[in-house]
Amino acid sequence: MLEHEDLTERIIGAAIEVHRKLGPGFLESIYQAALAIELRKRGVNFQLQVPVPILYDQEKIGEHRLDLFVENEIVVELKSVRSFEDIHFRLVKSYLNAAHRKHGLLLNFAATTLQIKRVIAP
Repeated sequence: MLEHEDLTERIIGAAIEVHRKLGPGFLESIYQAALAIELRKRGVNFQLQVPVPILYDQEKIGEHRLDLFVENEIVVELKSVRSFEDIHFRLVKSYLNAAHRKHGLLLNFAATTLQIKRVIAP
């Protein structure tokens, strides 16, 4: 059984419900707000727009903002784009690295069918 599979499935279920109700065509921020409502209804703990410092030689040089950080374990990156590109996967991997986490989800709400990709840190 995959680590965090139950939690991941709950997040995906909530995202599918949001996509079913809203469909494609909105900005990422709209999907984020709707997903927050859906996760809250399902009793899933999360934080929005969590700042994560980027360090170089132990010095902070910037920060990432995680769209959603679920149960302090899973980084969820939302997109509203035509289709996923390699940069989206690299971005999630960099978020996972900076947050010292292993599991991420990349969700694209702009497609006719919700696009879902699991991302595992190397």
